[in-house]
Amino acid sequence: MKEPKKYHIIQEYIKKRIQGGEYAIDSYLPSENDICKKFGTTRTTVRKALDELLKEGFIAKEHGKGSKVIARRKSLGLLTIKGFSGAIDYEVDTILTKKPDISTWDPVIAFALTEEEERSACVYFQRVRHINGSPVVLENNWYALNALEMIKPDDFIDGSFFKTLSQKYFIEVMGAEQELRAITASEEIAKSLKIATGDPILHISVRFRTSKPNLNLYGDLYCKTTDYPIRNTYFG
Repeated sequence: MKEPKKYHIIQEYIKKRIQGGEYAIDSYLPSENDICKKFGTTRTTVRKALDELLKEGFIAKEHGKGSKVIARRKSLGLLTIKGFSGAIDYEVDTILTKKPDISTWDPVIAFALTEEEERSACVYFQRVRHINGSPVVLENNWYALNALEMIKPDDFIDGSFFKTLSQKYFIEVMGAEQELRAITASEEIAKSLKIATGDPILHISVRFRTSKPNLNLYGDLYCKTTDYPIRNTYFG
């Protein structure tokens, strides 16, 4: 197996400490000199590692101060990984309505599965997002069991799948494909969102790519946008 390059080792070391909270948002990383001493390497190598963290959206460089840890806001087209709570001006509560369980892939998924995914069972779970006690988004999620173990309900951090992946598994969401349609609510969807059957809603199908090979996250969202418009962020 090919040995990883030194800059990549430094990059992953720092990234895991950001994800785990040891290097908190708005704090500064150790100086380049300190990192050089810790890893016995050159400033060129350390700067390459920091440049990669900058590209991934983990840090920002401030002249005269160093590298500052920032909240990731990398764009994913219509949706971003900042969070659904950042898409609106209200606090969001997430309720797990169907706990993670081993299942078969649902034909409702809009994107073609990979060959590895087709050979694997999947993990399925469902959540409903609430604002001020009112449901606004019904969301179904799937991922391949052979790419990631089944995450238990108690393991979810603040109801966020993305935050759980980042802080518990050191896996990051890197990009997405998405399809949007205006549809009318079925009886099941209407019941979940407390609207009338046939009311207009926004349907979003999305596939997220992650930093772990062969792990894609599939989502099927039904959004009630009459009272709370959704901007360009997504809460994993």
